[in-house]
Amino acid sequence: MLLAVVFGTISCNSQKKEFSEEALNGKLTSLDGTEVSLKSILDSNKGKTIVIEIWASWCGDCVKAMPKMKALQSSNPDVSYVFISMDKTMDKWKAGIEKHELKGQHFWVNDQLGMKGSFGKSVDLDWIPRYIVINKKGKVVLYRAIETDFDKINQEIIK
Repeated sequence: MLLAVVFGTISCNSQKKEFSEEALNGKLTSLDGTEVSLKSILDSNKGKTIVIEIWASWCGDCVKAMPKMKALQSSNPDVSYVFISMDKTMDKWKAGIEKHELKGQHFWVNDQLGMKGSFGKSVDLDWIPRYIVINKKGKVVLYRAIETDFDKINQEIIK
């Protein structure tokens, strides 16, 4: 019983309601090679529900969850989908997008330390795929979701 209370407290605390300044200002690379910030990506999608997926082409759980993401996209076409890749190289990232036919906005974390690098640390990245949902008002409504949480993701999208 005590373990359940402790776990519940820890998992509730991991659901942040906003990004840190470091996360918002961290640099990501767009498909055309320009550097952009997470803040600029969020600003460009202002007024829309946004689903962010942090993934990598080498990640088995990410690939396994892609049919769920595609189903989510199919049933929620008005949502903005932002994919942030933790791939080691730009070539592998771009090949992964093409191979898996991912539709949405694509960005790459160009950091040799990968998930343990500055962007990963700034969003408390401990597992991929990782999903973050932001509502139309710009508020983070789901900060830490994984591939088994698509019911929660869908619930937040349709609110």
